[in-house]
Amino acid sequence: MGTKTRAHIFVSGLVQGVFFRDHTSRWASSLGIRGWVKNCMDGRVEVLAEGEKTNIDDLISRLQQGSPMSDVEDVSVEWKEYTGEFENFRITW
Repeated sequence: MGTKTRAHIFVSGLVQGVFFRDHTSRWASSLGIRGWVKNCMDGRVEVLAEGEKTNIDDLISRLQQGSPMSDVEDVSVEWKEYTGEFENFRITW
């Protein structure tokens, strides 16, 4: 069994209005990651993800690639302690 962790992620670039949150939700769910994704007022997308470290690393790689219509400029990650507070992964506002 791997190490569970939590990542607070901000993605910048052309990431709003291009189905980025939908892709993120699908990727996270397929990896067994729990948490949420939302648009920020400043044009970034914010992700709070919990799960196995290797799966979150995979999600981060996918976020760096972006959705088909996006243009990702930067992905910043702050690692935190796992809390287990989420039951699934969802798009929020």
